[in-house]
Amino acid sequence: MARAATTSDAFNAIAEPQRRDILALLRSGEWPVSDLAQELGMSMPQASKHLRVLREVGLVRDRKAGKQRLYGLDARGLRPVHEWVGGFERFWAESFDRLDAYVRDLKQARQGADSQDPEQARQGANRARREE
Repeated sequence: MARAATTSDAFNAIAEPQRRDILALLRSGEWPVSDLAQELGMSMPQASKHLRVLREVGLVRDRKAGKQRLYGLDARGLRPVHEWVGGFERFWAESFDRLDAYVRDLKQARQGADSQDPEQARQGANRARREE
């Protein structure tokens, strides 16, 4: 099913690059909106709008500290994204396993080339390439 074109969930909220930049900064701790805006080269109203969206979907928490409001990361909101991406982990693990096997075979073919005549070495290298 297609996702709604809103910012009502973490997937849509993090689709915006500036929001991802904000989340990256918030990993280091709490920030006031003025410092976030300055660090990212955006206006305070722009930063505030992005923070509001991130807060509404549960990716950011805020608290009052004197005259300013501090914003911090609430990574629990990223759980649905993490779980979805985790579904692709098996694909990547299998791909890397195949790459490891290919590199291992290639090394063995090259090591064997040192002890074989050139024609046998070429045949071994060709065999390794065909098996990928």
